[in-house]
Amino acid sequence: MSFSARGIIAALVTPLTEEYTVSERGLRALVDYQISGGVHGLFIAGTSGEFYGLSDDERRKAYEICIDEANGRIPVYAGVNGITTKEAVSYAQMAQACKADAVSVLTPMFISLTQEELYNHYAAIASSTDLPVLLYNNVTKTNVNIAANTAARLAEIKNIVGIKDSSGDFTLTSEYIRQTRTMDKEFTVLSGRDTLIHACLAYGGHGAITACANIAPRLMADIYDKYIAGDREGSLEAQYRIAPIRMAFTLGSYPTILKESLELVGIKAGPCYAPVGPMSAEAKARLVHLLKEAEVLR
Repeated sequence: MSFSARGIIAALVTPLTEEYTVSERGLRALVDYQISGGVHGLFIAGTSGEFYGLSDDERRKAYEICIDEANGRIPVYAGVNGITTKEAVSYAQMAQACKADAVSVLTPMFISLTQEELYNHYAAIASSTDLPVLLYNNVTKTNVNIAANTAARLAEIKNIVGIKDSSGDFTLTSEYIRQTRTMDKEFTVLSGRDTLIHACLAYGGHGAITACANIAPRLMADIYDKYIAGDREGSLEAQYRIAPIRMAFTLGSYPTILKESLELVGIKAGPCYAPVGPMSAEAKARLVHLLKEAEVLR
């Protein structure tokens, strides 16, 4: 399998109408904004995309719109997250039917799993689809962690091609890299923490799946593009510029800062699924200041 999951992959929000339906106009505008900004891939229906609020029909609609608008310009990764293996398999097959380029699978949430159960979960999903599969580790959200040796075992499966690590534990990220770097196939390790992308690249990682790309795709792409071009100082400067915005995610319940930032740059992202509400006036004023400081807003 020649698919390579690398570069800056935008973890897209799902633009919604005021009636909480998927906004086709907003999603198409967002896809074009990302591609014109230079990102290397799109991730639809992930954590930033409020996958937990999407009905099956809305999920399929989000897949189809994103894939259609991307039109082969860059790959589309479909989030196929579910608590049960059966659920995740059904979403993986939906993504394949919609002609996604790859799928990303978050660890199950709410339930506690052994590493062997986790291995079996991912192995079953991988066997259910011909698409490349990206593991997704986000222990702070799911309370389930993919151990480094489990990731290395899963990497031996032909169509499991990489992992996104949002743990924030760089020792774990580095172990994913170390334990898979001598494999016969390419297994890519992507940062899920926007403040650690440069560090991940320096350690031998391959890029990031990033929420901040929603707001500042060009700035996020610069972290990767400049690093690969040998401009390490330029890459690090881009990393420094985005850090205050990423650390400001606590100004509102996630992912409201992403949607309100998009509204400020002219993309109609709409509300978040209730009960997540809008930012306070004070928090929004702080956000505007940070966006101007990073030169995202003029």
